[in-house]
Amino acid sequence: MTTHLTSPTTPGWFAGLGVGPGQPGLLPVASLDVLRGADVIYAPRSRVSRASVALAALRDLDFPAGRVQEVEFLMDGDDARIDGHYAALAEQIATQQRQGLNVAYLTIGDAMTYSTLGYLVSALRRAAPDLPRRVLPGVTSYAAAAALTGFALGEGRERVLILPCPDDLAQLRADIASHDVVVLMKVGRRLPVVLDLLSELGLLERCALAHRLGLDGEVILPSLESLRGDPLPGGPDAARLGYLSVLLIRGARQRRFA
Repeated sequence: MTTHLTSPTTPGWFAGLGVGPGQPGLLPVASLDVLRGADVIYAPRSRVSRASVALAALRDLDFPAGRVQEVEFLMDGDDARIDGHYAALAEQIATQQRQGLNVAYLTIGDAMTYSTLGYLVSALRRAAPDLPRRVLPGVTSYAAAAALTGFALGEGRERVLILPCPDDLAQLRADIASHDVVVLMKVGRRLPVVLDLLSELGLLERCALAHRLGLDGEVILPSLESLRGDPLPGGPDAARLGYLSVLLIRGARQRRFA
């Protein structure tokens, strides 16, 4: 009697892709090649959004959009819930890889800079250390904002700090005082009080802001002088302007070119 053995399925790969901050086309060619070879493309979406911002960054590009699956991303501050959420997603992706499917996961901006992809990669490492995975970088929001506003992100020996906006304004004041350039991410509802601090420090004209880069409602400000007092007459108020925004701050320290 002849026994027929079934060959094991060659596992598919996983790739995490940074798709840029929202402006179409800010995607590495290598990432576009990966997208075109993916059987499943996960596009994260906030539970309060009607559509995936990461997916919007790919509009007008030639890739198999019919393979996209939107998935909710979780960042509610509860570490246990976050770990459980990405552990479940990692198990799902590992199952697909073992079925021979190639899986891509999109994330806005750069793949590993303040990105939910970091949680997923860690979960995949624990759940399926034997399966192939890789991460391809993307363009950060602050790099795009700096290019659009002509804001130099560090010259010579300048000290540059990149951080999520702290709730403690005393800490932010100290950070600005001790660095030549501060890149402030995740500003959100704190923007009005941050503007008050920058105005007090006399730095509004030395700062730039980018809001919803490449998306509907985009605001690009090479200087924050227009936000002094009543921000953006006829436009979004300062509190709303803080969401999906990055703030570039050049402090009062003398430049260090030595």
